[in-house]
Amino acid sequence: MTVPGPPASATAITASLCASSPLDLIVIGGGPAGYMAAITAAEQGVREVVVLEATPEPLQKVRISGGGRCNVTHACWDPAELSTHYPRGSRPLRGPFSRFACGDAIAWFDERGLTLVEEPDGRMFPQQNRSEAVIHCLQKAATGVGVQLRTKVMVQQVAAQRDGGFVVDGRGLEQPLKARNLMLATGGHPSGRKLAESLGHQVVPPVPSLFSLSLGTKALAACSGIAIDDVSLDLKLGDQRFRQTGRVLITHRGLSGPATLRLSAFAARALYQSHYKGELKVDWSSGLGRQGVEQRLHQWRLDKARRTLISAKPFEHLPRRLWQAFLSEIAVDGDRRWADLPLKAERQLVEILCAQRLPIQGRGPFGEEFVTAGGVALGEVNLATMESRRCPGLYVAGELLDVDGVTGGFNFQACWSGGWLAGQAIAAAEPQLAVTESDQTQ
Repeated sequence: MTVPGPPASATAITASLCASSPLDLIVIGGGPAGYMAAITAAEQGVREVVVLEATPEPLQKVRISGGGRCNVTHACWDPAELSTHYPRGSRPLRGPFSRFACGDAIAWFDERGLTLVEEPDGRMFPQQNRSEAVIHCLQKAATGVGVQLRTKVMVQQVAAQRDGGFVVDGRGLEQPLKARNLMLATGGHPSGRKLAESLGHQVVPPVPSLFSLSLGTKALAACSGIAIDDVSLDLKLGDQRFRQTGRVLITHRGLSGPATLRLSAFAARALYQSHYKGELKVDWSSGLGRQGVEQRLHQWRLDKARRTLISAKPFEHLPRRLWQAFLSEIAVDGDRRWADLPLKAERQLVEILCAQRLPIQGRGPFGEEFVTAGGVALGEVNLATMESRRCPGLYVAGELLDVDGVTGGFNFQACWSGGWLAGQAIAAAEPQLAVTESDQTQ
C-alpha cells in the first residue's frame, strides 16, 4: 500500500526546522499515541507539528500487532467498565475515557475512511484485516493536515527553557530544534523514560506484563496446542491473590492464552518480586465445581461401569489428550473399567479437575502486544489534558505512562484516548490559531 507523500505545505514547515523561531509542537515518538496527538492538534489548527521517530519507519507496533492484523480497540462502550481492563491506572482512567473511549475511536477512524469490524470476543480489527490499513489511515490523516514526519532521529536530550518552550537535540538532527510544546510518546523504550526523568518526572520502574507462564512440571507436556474455555486460574503470591477465568492455551513450556495473559498483567509486579516463582491452582471443571465433579464421576462409575476410563470420557469440554494426561498423572491405566476405578484415584481426579496445583518456574515469552508495567507516575500528569504537572508545555501519553491494559486492543485504546486529549489540549493552549478577520481581508 502506497503512503501519500507530504502536502505542499510541508515545504514551508521543513524550512522552519532550521529557523530560529520555535515550532508549535514536537512529538517524540511515531507510534499510535504520538500520531493521534499530532493529527488532533493539527486538525484543531496547530500549524507547525513535527513527529520525530528513531526508527526508519513509524507505527511499527501497529504493524506487527494482532499477527499483522492490528487489534485497534475493543467493543467496550462503558468508560467505567473499560477502565477495569487496566491493571495499572484503572480508576484514574475513568475521566479520560469519559471524553474519548472505544466508541469515539471507532468513529474517529470511520470518519477518516477506516471501518473497524467487531469479532465475537469483542476485539475490533480493520475491515481489510491488515495492519497496513491502519497505518495508511493514520499517515494519510497526518500528511493531510501538514504534520511532518522525521525518521531516524534519536532524541538524546530535551531541555525546558526558563521563558517557556523546549530545545530538542539528538542523532539525526542537523541542529537542535525549538518548540513551544513537547509531547513524549516513546512507548516502553528506555530512552523515553530517561527524557521524562531529565524533565523532573518520577518513573515507576518497568516490569514485563502480558506473558505466558513456564511450569516446573511435565504433567501437561503431551497436551501442547490444546485450548480450553472457562478455565479458572488462582495465583497466590505472599499476601496477594490473583484470579482470572477464561480461555487457556497449553504450550510446550506451560500456559498461555487470554486468561493467562490477563493473570500475568494483574500480577506483573508481584510475579517480578517473587522472581516468577509460585504455585498456580487451576480449575478445569468449567464451572461444575467440586460437588458437580464428584457427582459426575460417581454417576459414571454406575452408568458406565463396563466402559473403559478413556473410552467413556465424563467431561465433554475436556479434550481426550488432556483427560489422558490427568489419568497418567494419577498412574491409572485408561483401559481400566469405570467399575474398577479405586476410590483413592477418584478423589485424586476430583482434586486435579478442581484444583490442580502447578509450580511456576519462570516467565514465558511476551504476548504479542509487548507491554510493560511502569512508566511516568500518573499523579504527575493531568489526565484531563495529558499535560505534565511538573513541566508546563510537556505532554505525555501512551505506554510511557504507568498505564497498561490486558490483551484485546486495550493498550491501543489508551494511546488513542491519551493522544486525542493531548492534541485537543495543545490546540486550546496555543494562541492565535484561528485565522483572524483582518487576515481574511488582506
